[in-house]
Amino acid sequence: MFVHYPSKLCTTSMLKPLLTILSLLAGISIYGQEKPMAFKGALIYTVAGPPIQNGTIIIHKGKIVSTGGSDTKIPSNAVIIDATGKVIMPGLVDSHSHLGGPEGGDASAALNPEARAMDAINPTSDGFKKALAGGITTINVMPGSGHLMSGQTVYIKMREGKIIEDLLITNEKGLYGGLKMANGTNPMRTTPGNFPGTRAKSAAMMRELFTKALEYKSKTDKAGSDISKMPERDLRMEPLLEVMSGKRVVHFHTHLANDILTAIRLGKEFGFKPVLHHVSEGWKVAKEIAEAGVASSIITIDAPGGKMEAMGLSLETGAALEREGAAVGFHTDDGITDSRLFIRGAALMVREGMSREKAIEALTLAGARMMDLGSRVGSLEKGKDADFIILNGDPFSTYSKVEQTWVEGIKRWDILNPKDKAFLTGGYDVYSPIRSEFHHHAGEQ
Repeated sequence: MFVHYPSKLCTTSMLKPLLTILSLLAGISIYGQEKPMAFKGALIYTVAGPPIQNGTIIIHKGKIVSTGGSDTKIPSNAVIIDATGKVIMPGLVDSHSHLGGPEGGDASAALNPEARAMDAINPTSDGFKKALAGGITTINVMPGSGHLMSGQTVYIKMREGKIIEDLLITNEKGLYGGLKMANGTNPMRTTPGNFPGTRAKSAAMMRELFTKALEYKSKTDKAGSDISKMPERDLRMEPLLEVMSGKRVVHFHTHLANDILTAIRLGKEFGFKPVLHHVSEGWKVAKEIAEAGVASSIITIDAPGGKMEAMGLSLETGAALEREGAAVGFHTDDGITDSRLFIRGAALMVREGMSREKAIEALTLAGARMMDLGSRVGSLEKGKDADFIILNGDPFSTYSKVEQTWVEGIKRWDILNPKDKAFLTGGYDVYSPIRSEFHHHAGEQ
């Protein structure tokens, strides 16, 4: 049985038992979870090891205390939840989304490393409710791919918040975002101006800016601690220095096999390992991707299309990358794929040959590692954030549903709550026109 808060206290006779329940659950979502909670009896996918039948997971103050079998010792003061027949797995990690209206670079330049998505995101966007309904607890929100460098991404948790700082999650490198880069047709323009007209020019413009960043670094290195010799601060250069030092991750939009190899080549030239996003033709160069030691964040769509360079997308890409030993994760690119269908995308990859184990990892820990967040989220291990989802059946069954989504020990979405469920089953009319922003690729080729 799952504890469910009724939306209304209908009668006086109900008040006393309800207050008793609330006192037992004090802190779960209202008082900061002062008492430990133990979920017993579920099939638990920890991702850190094999699935645990009749498992137990204990959480306290937003962290995982322990995960184990039925003999796991439970604190005497813990609130016990019977999860028999349910499936518990880590909160899903979407390594590429556009929820919250992040915008990005504008028409003034093709290279905008100084632009920050966090300055544009609406933290109260109803679009994030879609993510919770789909079991997503951590997101890499990207600016668009219509530029060679659209700007800095932002890593967020699906906490409740009114300002963007409430949602930020800092990674192991001390940053809360990466850098969005792109090649292929999206950043190309046929009209003269600040944008490239060919693939060769696209790569040349990226090289030129990185070369300037190296010159900037040389000046700062020579200045040392002498502030008088420091060059004038350059906001465009700073994130590029973080990229080349390995501190800031490059999230690289790329589709065609030759574009994928160009992205890898640029990384080798300037000392960074990009995370490749989409890789529609990744199955053609899976060996090369693996040999380069770079990770791929892939997307699943029902019918390839929308642009010619994505026509080679294959549902066998996940299996091809797995066979070669390459790191692989999944993303929604929401609104290209709806966040509510995130698990479904992985199921389709399993149908085409990807292992269940790697597909579950790709939904969780692999995506976390792509953002340098693997020590905090992505698996159900002691000391990690208590981010998890509860399903009513096999994650890859078309009949299964996410029933609850928990973020740092707080229940953020519950299918038994009619207001929450509306964001699972409703269409665009459910979302506020003021608080919702949906990314689209209008104007991008």
